[in-house]
Amino acid sequence: MTEYFNEMFDGGKVRQPYNGLDGWMREMPSELRAMKQAEAEALFRRIGITFAVYGEGGDPDRLIPFDMFPRVFTQPEWRKLERGIKQRARALNAFLLDVYGRGEIVRAGRIPARLVYQNDAYERAVSGFIPPRGIYSHIVGVDLVRTGPDQFYVLEDNCRTPSGVSYMLENREIMMRMFPQLFRENRIEPVDGYSDALRRTLASVAPTKCEGEPTVAILTPGHFNSAYYEHSFLADLMGVELVEGPDLFCEGGFCWMRTTEGPKKLDVIYRRIDDAFLDPLCFRPDSMLGIPGLMDVYRSGGVSICSAPGAGVADDKAIYTFVPEMVRFYLGEEPLLENVPTWQCAKKDDCKYVLENLSELVVKEVHGSGGYGMLVGPKSTKEQIENFRHKIEDNPENYIAQPTLALSTTPTFVEEGVAPRHVDLRPYCLVGEKVELVPGGLTRVALTEGSLVVNSSQGGGVKDTWVLAE
Repeated sequence: MTEYFNEMFDGGKVRQPYNGLDGWMREMPSELRAMKQAEAEALFRRIGITFAVYGEGGDPDRLIPFDMFPRVFTQPEWRKLERGIKQRARALNAFLLDVYGRGEIVRAGRIPARLVYQNDAYERAVSGFIPPRGIYSHIVGVDLVRTGPDQFYVLEDNCRTPSGVSYMLENREIMMRMFPQLFRENRIEPVDGYSDALRRTLASVAPTKCEGEPTVAILTPGHFNSAYYEHSFLADLMGVELVEGPDLFCEGGFCWMRTTEGPKKLDVIYRRIDDAFLDPLCFRPDSMLGIPGLMDVYRSGGVSICSAPGAGVADDKAIYTFVPEMVRFYLGEEPLLENVPTWQCAKKDDCKYVLENLSELVVKEVHGSGGYGMLVGPKSTKEQIENFRHKIEDNPENYIAQPTLALSTTPTFVEEGVAPRHVDLRPYCLVGEKVELVPGGLTRVALTEGSLVVNSSQGGGVKDTWVLAE
């Protein structure tokens, strides 16, 4: 039977980070817990914190399950993670600047050319272009898992438009409202500086033609998008406009925003739509979400797009295996955070091993996300494994495989009381004039007993994440 690291208990004793929660957990009557849980759900519903799941029938807008038991890190644990995340964000951006330029890492034979230049996420439209400050990915979400007291692994990188930061902020807001005494009794690092840091980061990468204070806006696909709540939430927090494609137009080498007082020049676009829909003159001609001519304005220095078109090539799951090599190649350092060991089914020997051991591995689509298009071998039926075997055999280059990690558990409120459930962590690293991240992140929890899949679209929930102040 697999042993899982319990982040609160070690041999029956409470680990130091959770000392301030042990009494709180034991002394809370079940009636109070049920009342507080209902209060939290009512707050989420009133505020409008939902995500969308399509294709399953019924109302696609779902309330994300919120677990009231916080996850806790000590200051030394967080400092270790922070250093590793910042290092990784710098390396990923150096890689992007390189592969859209001279491609030195490919010339040196460190990464196969086909994985970069034949990648669907590689955008030839920005080849040779250097964005402001040489930064392509301005918000990097790094998904981390823990397997022991000092063992952390990077599960994947998100360099395009990582979502979920609104949950990080609202989880804290709701916990402070429901349990103010916990925040009086425990010294917890704040996360509410994220919106100011994000605004600073976006303003710091204003284009060369920007004069004075840059005008920033968030570009959303609209209210039917699964993360629309987050788009509007961040726009409110930063005090910037939330715009859709038809609200903008390009003219005279600039991007303009339609307002009741006439056109207003826009300097920085924090886009929350995919590359393919940004500009129908450059990408998909049928896109109704983008702005015709935007890429010409971008390449001429009239507007900044964050994260930059083409950033997705850095978070492809086949490229992921080479991130430690990026750290060594560009930074001359050893990686502070380890990758999960990964087999690439595009390699004949790797594919043979994967097919022979499907029942023990986690297999993912190279371009998949949200917990879809993956096989968790130990939790799958023989029929599911055989179906996936045929998919891999038909298109091996579309898959990678990893060992089934013994994800750590944290205490979670369930119907019977408190029980351990598996968790991961997504901190959000901001890259602009400087590299920074708030102390915390989004902890996702697999609410189903034994499940290792934490994605909200697959039934996972969220927790508040604490970093204890020294």
